[in-house]
Amino acid sequence: MKKSIVLLLSILVFAGCAGQKRTVQNETKMEYKAYSRGFYQEITIEKQLVFVAKSRGEKPVIFKIPIADWNNLNSAIQELDLDSLSQLKAPTEKRLFDGAAIANLKITKQGKTFESQSFDHGYPPVEIEKVVNKILSFVK
Repeated sequence: MKKSIVLLLSILVFAGCAGQKRTVQNETKMEYKAYSRGFYQEITIEKQLVFVAKSRGEKPVIFKIPIADWNNLNSAIQELDLDSLSQLKAPTEKRLFDGAAIANLKITKQGKTFESQSFDHGYPPVEIEKVVNKILSFVK
């Protein structure tokens, strides 16, 4: 009797963990970070929530975005070729001489993480410009 209870509980625990993992893999998470000597901005968007930190080590401010904005952002991400995200070239190089903050975009989708090369804050590669501008619009 004890063995059957232990077996039943083990099955329930493993089934619960498997269901939770499946949910996590279907989520989309976007992280945009821009920084220089006197500037820092980190924006994370996940499950209709926006987390904004304006200095290193700061506890982020959290707010919810409307479902329409969340859907627009997700549709913009659907249009991207995420596999080529790391190969996109920055249109300008102001970040190399302190002319602009260094920025990068990281997207985690279906358990895989895709990250861009660094680019100038405010001047993203054309391919991701729509997504970056939408992310930045949430903080204005």
